[in-house]
Amino acid sequence: MNRTEPLVLGIESSCDETGVGIVRGDKLLTNTVSSSMDEHVRFGGVIPEIASRAHLDAFVPTLRQALDEAGVTLAEVDAIAVTSGPGLAGALMVGVCAAKALAVATGKPLYAINHLVAHVGVGVLDGGALPDNLGALLVSGGHTEILRVKSLTGDVQLLGSTIDDAAGEAYDKVARILGLGYPGGPAIDKLARQGNPKAIRFPRGLTQPKYMGSAEEPGPHRYDWSFSGLKTAVARCVEAYEAAGEDLPVADIAASFQEAVVDVITAKAVLACTEHGITNLLLGGGVAANSRLRELTKQRCEAKGISLRVPPISLCTDNGAMVAALGAQVVMAGAEPSGITFAPDPSMPVTSIHL
Repeated sequence: MNRTEPLVLGIESSCDETGVGIVRGDKLLTNTVSSSMDEHVRFGGVIPEIASRAHLDAFVPTLRQALDEAGVTLAEVDAIAVTSGPGLAGALMVGVCAAKALAVATGKPLYAINHLVAHVGVGVLDGGALPDNLGALLVSGGHTEILRVKSLTGDVQLLGSTIDDAAGEAYDKVARILGLGYPGGPAIDKLARQGNPKAIRFPRGLTQPKYMGSAEEPGPHRYDWSFSGLKTAVARCVEAYEAAGEDLPVADIAASFQEAVVDVITAKAVLACTEHGITNLLLGGGVAANSRLRELTKQRCEAKGISLRVPPISLCTDNGAMVAALGAQVVMAGAEPSGITFAPDPSMPVTSIHL
């Protein structure tokens, strides 16, 4: 197997995107994604059973398209990488079983990869090697986390995370309250540009002194987030306007909600960076597409002398290229293959980079 510039095929199926990506070392050859999002719209969120069935239907066509776009054959592939967690159990199972079948059929080594660390690893495809003193802010429909990345393939630490809803979940739930449909992130981001972000002061969860503590004596949730109370506050706000018979200022509510989310996310992420000597930050995950999050993260990083790196949107959302990218880094680091006896882990911790 070529360990200097391995040709790696990556498979991603943790949620509602069936992704197959192919990389050669740190060069992207193709990033092919089939999404089942349209099938979930009428439910206002991802339905695991529907997502799993969609992965079954989409996998082979997506694989064939990826190989065609990359101009390679399965025989030329050096290794296969697959998301083994975290994610939806049934969805993960489809991707893992497909990857195992390919590995057995082709005799290629198989690497089980952590979905969250892959969101960091994708950075090598856009800008080359990742810098030292690296942190990662991952914001998506299922995860909101700040990581310290000492080694992409060997040492990733979780500094803080959401204790309830992820930011993307909060966007979807608030969009439903405001009648904006699914997915909520793009709808709220667009509408918020027409509203006043200071119109309503919504709560910033876990920012009270009892949770924050100090740098010398950190509180229990110094770098953690909570968005459940924010969602409830929006619901109570809407109810108050309706009870008073007043027109609902939807744009102002959307803008004020969004400001509450991105304010607390960026403030805590930058705090974690400054207190842990992190001088480079990578922003990833589907919510990285949010214009206000990107803007405020950039402002606050610049104010603290932190270099910010944001991959292209197509590489921030769930995709197979990120799995292939981390898989290639793992191969080049000399790690042994995972074999085919591992099981997908819906709650796979970020400290477990590969199995």
